[in-house]
Amino acid sequence: MSGIKLNRGIHAVTAILAAIATTSALLVSSANAQDSETKSSSTPMTKVSMVGELSSVPVPSMPVKAWLSLDANSGQIIAAENYDEKVEPASLTKIMTAYIIFDALENNRLKLDQEVTVSENAWKTEGSRMFIAPNTQVTVDELLRGMIVQSGNDATVALAEALSGSEAAFVSLMNDEAARQGLTGTNFENASGLPGDTHLTTARDLAILARNLIEDFPQYLHYYSEKEYTYNNIKQNNRNRLLWTDSTVDGLKTGHTNSAGYCLVATALRDGRRVITVITGASSDAARTENSLKLLNWSFQNFDTIKLYDISNPAVTARVWQGEVETVGLGSSKPIWITVPRGKGPEVEPIANYTQPLVAPLTKGAEVGNVALSLDNKVLLQEPLHVLEDVPEAGFFGRIYDKLRMMFD
Repeated sequence: MSGIKLNRGIHAVTAILAAIATTSALLVSSANAQDSETKSSSTPMTKVSMVGELSSVPVPSMPVKAWLSLDANSGQIIAAENYDEKVEPASLTKIMTAYIIFDALENNRLKLDQEVTVSENAWKTEGSRMFIAPNTQVTVDELLRGMIVQSGNDATVALAEALSGSEAAFVSLMNDEAARQGLTGTNFENASGLPGDTHLTTARDLAILARNLIEDFPQYLHYYSEKEYTYNNIKQNNRNRLLWTDSTVDGLKTGHTNSAGYCLVATALRDGRRVITVITGASSDAARTENSLKLLNWSFQNFDTIKLYDISNPAVTARVWQGEVETVGLGSSKPIWITVPRGKGPEVEPIANYTQPLVAPLTKGAEVGNVALSLDNKVLLQEPLHVLEDVPEAGFFGRIYDKLRMMFD
């Protein structure tokens, strides 16, 4: 019986070799035609740092220290000026404080109805106030409103102490989180945003932080759209005047000190598209409001954000060797969005670069390359390519057949 099996195996391999001898040219042509669609262009391309570089619409004039517009769906910077310059964040610091408190709530280290005893240290914190009294009990929910709506420094320190025992320990968490998020231009000295020699950030870092907060904790975004909050019979309005000016604006945070000027991280959601703007160093409350709205409108009106790929629509259909199937989709497990000058969406070209040959077995989710999305021979966005489905290894003869085919590729 073993001799019969061996002879059959020899005959099978002979048949395979004969088939390859007559069809190898066709196989090579087919494989190369498919690969030519997915290999990178031979023309060197540069990556643009801002989408606005490819637009003929002039960038708006912003009489402020630094500013930036970010499309939250794609994560691309639309336009900016002095966006990596170190600036004082003032109460924009509270965006990071809120991020850490929201994370603690989600991980059951704090609860919204948890009562916090206000320390004398929190009570006497200078600057804007919620007007909490020492040795009183205030819930985490009330303190969040005091920090976000009223921008109370006293509420901010009370929250920091509730989570970490001291503001200094909480600041360590803030800087650790900044490092985790890649905020390379940021350093915190306190939780509230009071001035400090090394209490600095950048417009780019603030935009990244704001986007992360919105994406990671959408369930708490409602705090930022509250126009007023009353505590201890003292009503204070939200300092973000855009909440009264534009119904699409739902956040995010103002800041002001004499040295920082007037600052605002604003965000608006229009037809499913979210834009985040950062203004620092404006001359007045009115100036930060007017310039933020101008920048929001300019960003929405002159740029489109479109979804190109998701798990049901792969970026590439790639050839697989020695697998149970001959092709597999490569793409992203989450939607890939791209922001382009208005009307330019159909001109976006995907250029995929991935490991070749792709040899089974392949595991769903494995990263095998990247896809660059270009416009006018400039790369706007680059995203990793992942295998979208498991591809088991083929049987013995299937593997042998593909190995022989690969010899002619």
